Amino acid sequence: MSLPKTLAEDVARNLVMVARLLDEDPEEAYAYARIALRLASRVAAVREAAGFAAYATQRYAEALAEFRASRRMTGSVDLWPVMADCERGLGRPERAMAMAGEPEVQKLDKAGQVEMRLVAAGARRDMGQIDAAIVTLQGSELASSSVQPWTPRLRYAYADALLEAGREDEAREWFGKALEADKDGSTDASDRLAELDGVEFVDALGDDEAVEPAEGAESVATVPSVDDAPEGDEDDEDDDERGDEAAKA
Repeated sequence: MSLPKTLAEDVARNLVMVARLLDEDPEEAYAYARIALRLASRVAAVREAAGFAAYATQRYAEALAEFRASRRMTGSVDLWPVMADCERGLGRPERAMAMAGEPEVQKLDKAGQVEMRLVAAGARRDMGQIDAAIVTLQGSELASSSVQPWTPRLRYAYADALLEAGREDEAREWFGKALEADKDGSTDASDRLAELDGVEFVDALGDDEAVEPAEGAESVATVPSVDDAPEGDEDDEDDDERGDEAAKA
């Protein structure tokens, strides 16, 4: 759907802000998405952006509705995994599992299929089926030595599932493999490894150790505030003045 130039520019500005703020300030991104949605609700890209903003702020019912609207407009299956994850967020893991078995999954590209596998494994864990979750994550993508964009998250999810199943040694191995692949720090695999190894990070200064000001710098605490003057000083001065006048009289 085409929009008038001025309206299209307004919508584009709001979508740019959604993309820019989605990770660092999801609530603000959501606010911009709502503006874009009011301006152009019949544009698929707007509905998709609104869906991701709602998803990032855990408004799963709203996100699912927006993703469905976008899919109706485009006919694309790309949003299928995140739609299934919304079902998980709504406390319906069985629906997410049903979606994992639908024909739409076969139409996804490799990244989408891996994402669907992650969602399905999460749904299994939601239902207390930890062993099934582990099996769900196993496959050629997990066994491959090549590093793809999805590799860190896939290895991390596998390690986390192994740890929940009590297979700590294997979990440590796979957290290590996740860390090797995670060049951008998208997971906290290093922290999880440290926890398993009993490593604690301590603040070098300590909570009780004061930080001394730099030489020549004034301490804010040494500058008295007018508000800190003892109450009643002005009244005491007035009383002294009246007493002096009375003595002179």
